[in-house]
Amino acid sequence: MFLFVIGHLLGNLLVFAGPEKINAYANFLHFDESLLWIIRSVLIVAIILHIMATIQLGLRNKRARPIAYSRKEAINSSYASRTMYWSGPIVLAFIILHLLQFTAGALHPEATFIEGDVYHNLVSGFQVWWVSAWYIFAISLLGLHLRHGLWSMLQSVGLSHSLRREIALKRTALLVAVLLVLGYISIPISIMLGLVK
Repeated sequence: MFLFVIGHLLGNLLVFAGPEKINAYANFLHFDESLLWIIRSVLIVAIILHIMATIQLGLRNKRARPIAYSRKEAINSSYASRTMYWSGPIVLAFIILHLLQFTAGALHPEATFIEGDVYHNLVSGFQVWWVSAWYIFAISLLGLHLRHGLWSMLQSVGLSHSLRREIALKRTALLVAVLLVLGYISIPISIMLGLVK
């Protein structure tokens, strides 16, 4: 899923190269519908497994401490890790709405949707201020989610052997998350400012 987020961003940034580039990229993705559906199926299964793992982890945590703390204080946890349980469902809702708006065209409020014209759909969709605001909010939550998820992944595969390395990996995870968020939100911001028309 992390690689998809990077690839999706690189494709979306083609909006800055103009309508021909991003529409050609979109057409390239649809050259083989069966392959596209295989990729979509893999992503759907990955999301379902991710949700199942989250639920299992939550249940294990609850079983490990059936009586809640009388006073809970965050000592050694990041804001990103403390918000995982609510940022995940919001990001999932965002993904569903995003697909309905920009892929299916079923939900394109206050804007026109033209099948196959990705450039037009992005520009007309993000010219609606509250759509852009929701997108920026959801992508910011995705950044928090990715920051903690990337750090956890690097730690889980054993790359964190020392405090110095742990600090470097945390900074790397934060930097990657910030760059992804900035890349994604640059699109609606540029459209709202009229830099992309």
